[in-house]
Amino acid sequence: MRKNISTGSTFEKEVAYSRAVVKDNWVFVSGTTGFNYENMTISEDIVEQTEQCLINIKNVLEEAGAGMKDIVRVTYILPKADDFEKCWPVLRKYFDEVRPAATMISAGLADPRMKIEIEVTAVM
Repeated sequence: MRKNISTGSTFEKEVAYSRAVVKDNWVFVSGTTGFNYENMTISEDIVEQTEQCLINIKNVLEEAGAGMKDIVRVTYILPKADDFEKCWPVLRKYFDEVRPAATMISAGLADPRMKIEIEVTAVM
């Protein structure tokens, strides 16, 4: 069984990818940024972007039939590695009990307004 999930983001259509792919009991969530997909706006604040990333991820996991508790792997991508510590309180809010395996990478992102991108893998 395979199910593709889309948020309706223009990026998904333009780049030809799914926000998430459900395969058997696995959920692979694409790199997700802090855009509010309802109105395609993004905050300038990295903490607010981090919160919105995780709201977006939570929503797509729920659509897949999973939840934040099912996340086993998370990758954080930030253009400025020094900004990562600012995100920690938000990350603890969502992952304190889950404790997924994690990696932080510093790399450029597709849009200069993006300050963080988060990718997760979940098992239901």
